[in-house]
Amino acid sequence: ISQALTGELLEKGVELITTVRKNMKKKFISLWDRAMLKKRFIIETVNDQLKNISYIEHSRHRSAHGFMLNLLGGLIAYCLKDEKPSLNLTAQELALLDSTNIVFA
Repeated sequence: ISQALTGELLEKGVELITTVRKNMKKKFISLWDRAMLKKRFIIETVNDQLKNISYIEHSRHRSAHGFMLNLLGGLIAYCLKDEKPSLNLTAQELALLDSTNIVFA
C-alpha cells in the first residue's frame, strides 16, 4: 500500500489500518486498532454471512422499498441465527472499548 494512497485517503478522512509488512516502516497503531486487526477474520466472516447466507448483497433493486425490505429481512434473519461468530474480546479490550466511547449494539 503506497504512502500516496494512504495520504490521499487520510485527506478524505479515512484512516487505512493494515498490518506492517517486512518492507514497510514501523508505525504506531492504537490498541483498539491492533485488537481489531487480530479480529479481522471474524469481522470478514460476519460480512460474508450477511452477504451470502442472508442475501443482503443485491446489485439491482427495483425500488427503494424493495432495497430496504431486503436489507431488513437479511438483518433479521442473521439476528435469528442460533450460532453466530463472536469477537471474544478480552477484559483489556472491553475496557479499551469502554474508554473510547464506541458503542456496538
